[in-house]
Amino acid sequence: MNRLKLVVLVVSLACFAPIPTASATYAGHNGLIVFGAVTGSGSQLFTVRPNGHDLRQITFGPGEAVQPDWSRDGRTIVYEHDWDTESQCATVDVINPDGSGRVSLTTGVGGCEGQPTFTPDGAEIVYEHFDFNTFDDAVWGMNADGSNQHRIIGPWPNGQGFATDPNVSPDGKTLSFVGFDGNLFGPPPNFEPAQGLFSSGLDGSNFAELLPFTLDLAIKHDWAPDGKHLLVGTNANFFDPNDSANIATIRPDGTDLHYLVHSHDPAVNAFAGSYSPDGKYIVFRLEDHGNFALMQMRSDGSHPKQILGFSSFRPRAIDWGARPQPAAGDQGDD
Repeated sequence: MNRLKLVVLVVSLACFAPIPTASATYAGHNGLIVFGAVTGSGSQLFTVRPNGHDLRQITFGPGEAVQPDWSRDGRTIVYEHDWDTESQCATVDVINPDGSGRVSLTTGVGGCEGQPTFTPDGAEIVYEHFDFNTFDDAVWGMNADGSNQHRIIGPWPNGQGFATDPNVSPDGKTLSFVGFDGNLFGPPPNFEPAQGLFSSGLDGSNFAELLPFTLDLAIKHDWAPDGKHLLVGTNANFFDPNDSANIATIRPDGTDLHYLVHSHDPAVNAFAGSYSPDGKYIVFRLEDHGNFALMQMRSDGSHPKQILGFSSFRPRAIDWGARPQPAAGDQGDD
């Protein structure tokens, strides 16, 4: 449903600064987009085609489904399943794109596991693990079948703060993640923890700050398929109430911050989702005076286009998957 006209969007995006277009590093078609949205039974997962057709709810509870991430081949979605019962907090689950075959890979007993993502080869999953007894929050890894669960990095070197939304670079060598500072009650009126971006090796070595807490980063971030940029969001908790939430990219070493969306109207905000599998596009949520649209733009920030028009429907944690290719001997449908 379009409550606001696309011309409003074009005007809002007129001041966005472009960067060079990212190149695709592997062949394949762009497939479905997955995201979470609030329903009558809490947050659940939906898929939709890039043209806005075939919007489909794929989880229905019990509990809530949040923070989905595609496997590289487009055949599996991993996500955080929030049970929130007396005996079970949150688990890392996998599910087929049609909603079938759900399996919990972790127990969620004695703590919470969430914010999962596949490694590029699909063999492993990295995720956030919080222990209720020790209040230890860290990035963990495991095999894609749930075996070999182990800590990678955390807590912070100073013993404070939290780490979330781990992602692995396309070459499989670098872990990036969003970190919260030790102050769980940020500057008023938001009272939110400040969020920065950090990286390490997959063994937890070479810890580095990429972007500081002062940028008030969004939790959701993503690697470009060619590994040359990371997609981030700034002013996500509106620590600057007179500015917008915006979308930018940086290089893997944290340099060269370039804004793709840079509105200065606090009522117009953009939240990053992910790159398309071919690296040519970015999917994101645009907010305009209390209404929400699922959008795509080219990876240089140009040519914004609606996927789902403005309404009260609010997509979150958006991730764009690859179109599964036929197995050897199968007939393709192209």
